[in-house]
Amino acid sequence: MVPVFAIAPLMAWLGPRGFASLAAIAGLLALPNFRVRDEDRPAGIAILVLVIWALGSMVWSPYTPRNLGAATGLKLAAEAVLLPSAIAAARGAPAASRVWMLRAFAWGMALLGLILMAEAATGAGIYRALRDALHDPIRPDLGVKNVAQALFVLALFTPAAAVAGARVGGGAWLALPMIVGVAWPSIVFSYDAPLLALVLSAIAMALVYGAPRWGPRLMATAAVIFFMFAPVVVWGVRKAGLWEPMAAKVSLSWSQRMGYWAHAQDWIADHPLRGWGLDASRMFGPGIHLHPHDAALQVWLELGLIGAASAAVLWAVILAGLGRDRRDLALAASAGCAAAYLTFNAFSFGVWQEWWVSLGGLACAACAALLRQPPRAKA
Repeated sequence: MVPVFAIAPLMAWLGPRGFASLAAIAGLLALPNFRVRDEDRPAGIAILVLVIWALGSMVWSPYTPRNLGAATGLKLAAEAVLLPSAIAAARGAPAASRVWMLRAFAWGMALLGLILMAEAATGAGIYRALRDALHDPIRPDLGVKNVAQALFVLALFTPAAAVAGARVGGGAWLALPMIVGVAWPSIVFSYDAPLLALVLSAIAMALVYGAPRWGPRLMATAAVIFFMFAPVVVWGVRKAGLWEPMAAKVSLSWSQRMGYWAHAQDWIADHPLRGWGLDASRMFGPGIHLHPHDAALQVWLELGLIGAASAAVLWAVILAGLGRDRRDLALAASAGCAAAYLTFNAFSFGVWQEWWVSLGGLACAACAALLRQPPRAKA
């Protein structure tokens, strides 16, 4: 896990899709020592139900994978084993190894923040110069788009990496380049979601640190409401006649998302119990481009009530499990990472994208290690 987190900043900057392979290799290498603890079983059962139902839904899905590499169900089955294996490896690491792991994580994310600040100052000039040197030039706008993907990685990892820096000797100051490295480039490159995730992460951290018992339960309740009632919320706002006026006032990217959500809600109503099948949202163009850009609506659209309930249970178990009788910054950081991941799931990525699912697994691994790390550690 030490090289995984050491490689993470460069991979986030140069090729975030590589996180799928990185997490898979880590999980595979850790597999011989993988054990499921009793407290892991509720989340494990929710994952098992979700994966089995997703695999079964391929029978009636209108989407047919062109090859094994495009078969999302097989990827989910592999991720259900390899990602928990990587998480268990981080959680069970010896004290000295854990310190080095968290140190690589904290310094790496601080470095990524500095890189992104430099890219914001140069209009992704460093990235484009590197592509030019490799004889693979790229248009300036596409260079910005590629660099901006690292903002999502940094925003997701910042809560845990910032606390890790304070706990393993790097210093709390390491949080500064992470925070600025998300905020300033997000403004310069006009990306709303990373900045929103940063703010919501801070709120979640404050909530769980200030109320360590009921704060996680409140977040778990919000996650359940999100996954179970997203179609109802869209239907209600449309029924009240507020949807079109809202879509007319927001930016083009947000109005496009609202269009996807409205179309998804219409199609969910046709098969609310079983859904249309795994990856079916790929077949609903031009109303939906690839996926609805909302995890809850995508799960409902493709896997119906059973899939949505499984996802709700999984997140409820994860978040409620953070509840304690004492205040702990590691718990708050875990809640912050969860808030960031849910924010991006609500607005940005497809719920099954393997690089994004793998990033979620690595965030869990970092948090699992951090939760075992005392406030002050000696290398």
